[in-house]
Amino acid sequence: MLILVDESNVGSSVRTAGRGLDWIKLRDFLAGPATDRDLIEMVVYAGLPPATPAWQEERDKKNKFVHWLRSNGFMVVTKDGAPAEEGHYKANVDVMMAIDALELSVEIRPDVVILVTGDADFAYLAIKLRRHGIRVEVASVAANLGHILRSAANEVIDLAALFHTFEMMKVQDAPSPAMVRPAQRVQQQRRRQPRFRPSAARNG
Repeated sequence: MLILVDESNVGSSVRTAGRGLDWIKLRDFLAGPATDRDLIEMVVYAGLPPATPAWQEERDKKNKFVHWLRSNGFMVVTKDGAPAEEGHYKANVDVMMAIDALELSVEIRPDVVILVTGDADFAYLAIKLRRHGIRVEVASVAANLGHILRSAANEVIDLAALFHTFEMMKVQDAPSPAMVRPAQRVQQQRRRQPRFRPSAARNG
């Protein structure tokens, strides 16, 4: 199983709910031992604030968050943002995430792909993956999920209830990075596919 996360979309949903996001619990909820699924990789796509003096403080915070994710076993693909209207920036990772998903469907052949996003633009990606014989699940807040993306997936995983269990936390105040938990079964080790390595051009 492969999990691809639109970090900006997920972060927006969490902030709207007035909650914090425990990324370890999210990973365990989607692919922990209780799910009886073999996780190939959980890839988080994150946009970075522009590399300009005006955005340096926010960029440093985001880089600290990215470092925390990587230290805890997540793979992170970043994209430098560009200044937009005053007080905002654009760093759309949708195209990168869609291209990687299609490439991996051919190279790795995961049996399941979970798209952690509520963005309707991913509906066509879900359909294309299903045409490759891959089961596609969308994990998002179901109440905020549009009909187009909902109908394009095999199943929708509602994260709303999970948000209620998350403790408010700031990534920069998180404890020291933990070691990645070893596989629960020897069989999982045998079945693990080659890990995905994004090209250098896609990393920030």
